[in-house]
Amino acid sequence: MAMKTAVAYIRVSTAQQGRSGLGMEAQKAAIAKFAEAEGIELIAEFQEVETGKGADALNNRPQLAAALAEAKCNDCPIIVAKLDRLSRDVAFIASLMSKRTPFIVAELGADVSPFMLHIYAAVAEQERAMISQRTKDALTAAKARGIKLGNPNIAKAQKTAANVRTANADAFAVNVLPIIRDIRESGASMRKTAEALNLRGIPTARGGTWAATQVSDILKRGETLSGSIV
Repeated sequence: MAMKTAVAYIRVSTAQQGRSGLGMEAQKAAIAKFAEAEGIELIAEFQEVETGKGADALNNRPQLAAALAEAKCNDCPIIVAKLDRLSRDVAFIASLMSKRTPFIVAELGADVSPFMLHIYAAVAEQERAMISQRTKDALTAAKARGIKLGNPNIAKAQKTAANVRTANADAFAVNVLPIIRDIRESGASMRKTAEALNLRGIPTARGGTWAATQVSDILKRGETLSGSIV
């Protein structure tokens, strides 16, 4: 009897790495331990680094898109350590389920149905909404007491926004560079690499299709990031 196979997917943010058991190594260890216990062979591993908001959009998660393509090609599930490493958003999880690729959450066990994953996600989303509301209530109360809120320094706020955009672009490059380099190892040109990315269903940072110039831009950004996080 052939051994069962699966694809591992790991996601961290730069702020969350190493915190609350959600770091890269902790997730890898949890998935490996689960796979060994269940007699599953991990045939591929995809790691995602995300910063800022909007991380639940698939076009901001090229490594997840690649994991989906790999799992579909091998007709096997994707394993994550914890449900929130996949997403904290019910609608996003529902959209993933509609792709007919099974997801297994190591923390919850192998027998949890897609329906129950929706329930767990809904509970987590509701908890997040309650925390957000409590924060808003606290800010409203502080304002009522005469405490000034907000950032009066517009230039500083604009600089912060620019830094966030740069960080998001860097994170996207970090995630997609291993895929591009893997394609390029076969001798593919920039144009052929762009075609391969499109065939794999991996969108650009803005959710569009790839062209040779965009592949070149990512490679140049990778050179700039070399020695830091790439």
